This record gives sequence, structure tokens and C-alpha cells, in this order.
Amino acid sequence: METTRQAKIARLLQKELSEILRLQTAKTHGIIISVSAVRVSPDLSVAKAYLSVFPSAKSQEILENLTRSAKTIRYDLGQRVRFQLRKVPELTFYLDDSLDYLENIDNLLAEDKA
Repeated sequence: METTRQAKIARLLQKELSEILRLQTAKTHGIIISVSAVRVSPDLSVAKAYLSVFPSAKSQEILENLTRSAKTIRYDLGQRVRFQLRKVPELTFYLDDSLDYLENIDNLLAEDKA
């Protein structure tokens, strides 16, 4: 069960990570990365960020790049939240494929009606 503090920190991290990733992807035209959710461990030492990538064909490549640059992103995040958090959690990135799953269900339902 997520505590109120975990939820507040997760929202803060989601907002700041979204802004960091938006600034990084501004250089690469046509790629949009959104942070759909952030889950923080009870001891606030690990944060799992769930990312949605458009176009989804490049999602695995982008996830690998973000995983390689996790330390740099954590440093940038630390600079942004240094007055709210004493210690910045370790970041792990995951793909949020729920939109692809929903699209697949819609396609299957459309085929069924036809």
C-alpha cells in the first residue's frame, strides 16, 4: 500500500522526469516520450518510471539509451528537486505498453464487427 509521502514524491518525480525527457527529446524530431507513472519504494530509495514512447517502433532503442544514461538523468533530477528531497532515488525505466495493448484490443473488436 502506497503512503501519502510516496504518492507525493512519485508525482514530483513524474513531473520533473517528464520535463527532463521533454528537453532531451526536443533535439530528436518526431519522438515523444511521456512518463505515464512513477512508483517509489517504501524506503524511497528506488523509483520505477514507466514510459510511453511514440512511435512505439523505437521504444526498445530509447529505453536502452535511457537506461545507459540513468545516472545523468538522476543527477539532473537531483538538481531540480534538491530542496524537496534529501536523497534522490535510483531510477529504473520500464516501457508502459498499455496504449499498444488498448490499440490491439480495439483492432480485434473492429475485426469482429466486420
